[in-house]
Amino acid sequence: MLHIRAYIDGAAKGNPGYAGAGILLIDEKDNAELMRLSVPLGKQTNNIAEYSALIIALEKSLELGAERIDIFSDSQLLVRQMTGEYKIKNQAIAKIAMKAYNLLARFEKYGFKYIPREQNKIADHLASLAAAAQ
Repeated sequence: MLHIRAYIDGAAKGNPGYAGAGILLIDEKDNAELMRLSVPLGKQTNNIAEYSALIIALEKSLELGAERIDIFSDSQLLVRQMTGEYKIKNQAIAKIAMKAYNLLARFEKYGFKYIPREQNKIADHLASLAAAAQ
């Protein structure tokens, strides 16, 4: 059974501005790095970039055959919205969140955890690279 730790981040140079998503996927069992992604997103807000990173991480984890996933993000807003602690008022975010919930339903188990930016350096760097590359 594949259990993935997904470290995600979104960055926008300006808000909105050129944005990028950074994703690091780790196999929970042996701590092996499975994938690093730096994805340019065009002009987006920072919050859309954060949610885009989540969608990409979920899709890639499912492609790898993951049955469990723990998502680590330095976006308190994303974590609190996805766990139901905060309501999603922005319609664009609500649409992406619904897609995320549909993807999450395909996992046996999932969880979200807020981490400080210092603990999310790789995903942060990958997101910044993608945003700057446009």
